[in-house]
Amino acid sequence: MAAANTGGASLGGLILPIAILVFFYLLVIRPQKKREKQIREMRDNLKVGDQIVTIGGILGKIIKIKDDMVTIEVGSNKTKLDLTKWAVGSVLNKSESKDEENEKDKKEEE
Repeated sequence: MAAANTGGASLGGLILPIAILVFFYLLVIRPQKKREKQIREMRDNLKVGDQIVTIGGILGKIIKIKDDMVTIEVGSNKTKLDLTKWAVGSVLNKSESKDEENEKDKKEEE
């Protein structure tokens, strides 16, 4: 009979740690992975002409993209800086392709 009591106590002792792990996963790990996926997609979809902010706070316009390197123009004297893609923090204004601009013009005419 003592063996049956210890088996029930160990099951009850496992419920709390499992509940804490599930809670931690739902509130911390899952949202972090979602944010990392969004950042990865943003960096993969960079285009020439996009206005960006680096993780260091530098504002610039993308003028060239090559593999994992991005060249941006900064300031009124158009200084060029080479950065790695992971240094891009966010995209401010996405450049629009000519097709998108033409579609907007057609909608405005109607």
